[in-house]
Amino acid sequence: MSNLPFPRIAVIGAGQMGAGIAQVCATAGCHVTVRDVDAEQAAKGKRAIEASTAKLVEKGKLTAGDRDAALARISFTDALGAAAQADLVIEAIVEDLEAKRALWRELDELAPPSSVFATNTSSLKVSDQAEVTDRPDRFLGLHFFNPVPLMGLVEVVSTAATDPGIVASATNFVRTLGKEPVLARDTAGFIVNVLLIPYLLDAIRLLERGGGTIADIDAAMKLGAGYPMGPFTLLDTVGLDTVLRTTRALFAEFGEPRLQAPAMLERLVVAGRLGRKSGKGFYDWTVVPPVAVEREK
Repeated sequence: MSNLPFPRIAVIGAGQMGAGIAQVCATAGCHVTVRDVDAEQAAKGKRAIEASTAKLVEKGKLTAGDRDAALARISFTDALGAAAQADLVIEAIVEDLEAKRALWRELDELAPPSSVFATNTSSLKVSDQAEVTDRPDRFLGLHFFNPVPLMGLVEVVSTAATDPGIVASATNFVRTLGKEPVLARDTAGFIVNVLLIPYLLDAIRLLERGGGTIADIDAAMKLGAGYPMGPFTLLDTVGLDTVLRTTRALFAEFGEPRLQAPAMLERLVVAGRLGRKSGKGFYDWTVVPPVAVEREK
């Protein structure tokens, strides 16, 4: 434990991202407290961690003993006061600036001055969150990617106020998790989403224009461009609601017409077709293998 930059972690939010972050931190040896006010979501997050670690054991990527030790290092609570014992607090709640700012105001009162704050935002400027705390020098972004246990990248985002020593510690921490850190400037979308979101939106517009089917566009980008998955499979994996929120944040920041959300994306989110997590998006994930839904229903 003494070699870990942040031995005690508080993860705020037990959703898909929060559960994944908790898992990788615990597997690396950290003691992790996951806080979620929704007991059902907390239970779902716990089950997701158990299922994910079981698959890693099955594939030989994790021993049963290490799995059991990691699970023993994770606890769940509905109390925000758990952050008072944390060396690092990682926020993984809804991608909404005001919700995040309200959370950080509370956490700033509860956590000791030595605690480092990190937001897992995928699109919002870190400085817009840090400014509501009394520790902008100990505040940064740690943008993990979904699914967290499998994705090897973390964007480390510092603001003009972030202490360079904190950035160095966070970068070292990311490496202890077995992931590759990249340093990104504090602009909306950072590196990956600034490049990825326009591509995904263009794929939806191509579909709207009848330029190809979902299955054919996905196959074209996999086999023609060498991508590990096509844009519609990726959209469903990320979550259409998450993509929509990120799109809106990027459009608000840059104002480029290409960053406006396509009507089809808006309709699918309103209809509750959010991708894999809801069972249906551009694909129907309730069947194996998933089948492209070539017409909106």
